[in-house]
Amino acid sequence: MTKPSVLWVTRHGETDWSAKGRHTGLTDVPLNLRGQSQARKLGREIDRIGTHFAAVFTSPLSRARETARLAGFPNPKILPLLREWDYGEFEGRTSADIRHERGRDWLIWSAAVPHGESLRQVEQRADAAIEQLIRTNGDILVFSHGHFLRVLASRWIGLPAEAGQRLVLNASAISKLGYEHAYRVISLWNASPARSNES
Repeated sequence: MTKPSVLWVTRHGETDWSAKGRHTGLTDVPLNLRGQSQARKLGREIDRIGTHFAAVFTSPLSRARETARLAGFPNPKILPLLREWDYGEFEGRTSADIRHERGRDWLIWSAAVPHGESLRQVEQRADAAIEQLIRTNGDILVFSHGHFLRVLASRWIGLPAEAGQRLVLNASAISKLGYEHAYRVISLWNASPARSNES
């Protein structure tokens, strides 16, 4: 009997930008020293899970690839669909800074993103990533980014991308997207002692 695909999804470790709450989309910011330590600790947590992974995938951005390497997975498959949200004109800016300009009710989840990806585009990319990932049967390990993984988890359980607003995801956290009977569920979410801000 073929084992269904189960996604173990991990957010990369801390960067200098994420530590300051700066939206970090396609800018290739490396892990800082704390993020490197978090990635190694994540590797030990993954070891304790004791799961054999049929495949390991990563975003092409260096902070995700470095997290994978330091966690003990030096040769993951690069899947461009797993990259972070393209924040366009909001890249590198904090939510507080953007709200000062656009109003206190501004949220990335409900705002237009000038010269970047819309939430619908990120949702479509998450759907495409899921379809590609589940071509591999068994347990799959994924290294990606905060906002994107929140959208991906929402889509896994059939909710719109906006539901990701309710799924906080810390740096170097690991989560499990699996099944209960025939239904897709979030079996584990945000399992990590590390804390950070967005993306």
